[in-house]
Amino acid sequence: MSELRRDPIIGRWNIIETETPAGADAFDVDPHAPSGGKCPFCYGNEPLTPPEIYVVRPPGTAPNSAGWKLRVVPNKFPALKIEGDLGRRGLGVFDMCNGVGAHEVIIETPDHQRQMADLSIEELAGVIKAFQVRSLDLRGDRRLKYTLIFKNFGLTAGASLEHSHSQLIALPIVPKRVQEELRGSQRYFEFKDRCPYCDLVSQEVQEDERLLAENRSFLACCPFMSNFPFEIWILPKEHRADFAQIGPDAVTDFARILKETLLRMRVSLSDPSYNFIIHTAPIEPREREEYHWHLELIPKLTKIAGFEWGTGFYINPTPPELAARLLREATLPA
Repeated sequence: MSELRRDPIIGRWNIIETETPAGADAFDVDPHAPSGGKCPFCYGNEPLTPPEIYVVRPPGTAPNSAGWKLRVVPNKFPALKIEGDLGRRGLGVFDMCNGVGAHEVIIETPDHQRQMADLSIEELAGVIKAFQVRSLDLRGDRRLKYTLIFKNFGLTAGASLEHSHSQLIALPIVPKRVQEELRGSQRYFEFKDRCPYCDLVSQEVQEDERLLAENRSFLACCPFMSNFPFEIWILPKEHRADFAQIGPDAVTDFARILKETLLRMRVSLSDPSYNFIIHTAPIEPREREEYHWHLELIPKLTKIAGFEWGTGFYINPTPPELAARLLREATLPA
């Protein structure tokens, strides 16, 4: 018989298949984003992107030219634009405002053939540092309320370009999903006087059944109430609401566990498409004792259908206990 499991933070119930669980070989892996044509993220094609707003490059190399190690540029086709006024207004029962915000692309490497899992710890730490620097810089714009950092890898995950990149979108509103996490965390904190994510970290370490990686500052686990097969969360052990307050040592530890997690997923699941999202506190107020930033990583192995849309919760064919064991057992490349 399957199990219904409840998310203790947002209250969502999920159905976990425990009687006939699906292993790693039960899923068809979709193709990655198509290659071909002139890649705007490769060396020599810098004029194909908007001018860089953050870059890691050797001294003496010209801006917007080859020689860089990492670039951040405005999205050429942004969902939101930084120019203009919010213009909040109503139309009867409807609320509206102008599409003001920031939409940036973090080009993680100049090498078209390397993906995030292939980067060195130092290179991946540089990507995380870029996330932090751009998050902090955009806080100077008082129109913006939330910064979303995410990565789409592969065609079915929404990536339109093969070259390794991630994205940042700063919004003039706090997203509904974030508000649900904040409200759920606040309710938990008011009842128990503890952060629910800190409790989750403690329990996963104690049970040691859903852990797949751990280091000094972070752990990676397949959460008890996983929405999707082989879903993975990476959580800092130190309580902190705001991702952008991450320290230098924690940046390196985050890079280490993220790389290991991506490699384990690649080996176990034949390099699937995936999304990851950094869940962090809104820009103001940043000091939230009840919240805890974290990264959620979702391999694209199943599709959302009528049941999920109709109920708001998910059917997961792979128990997280099995998923974590298979990920732990993966033999990583030297």
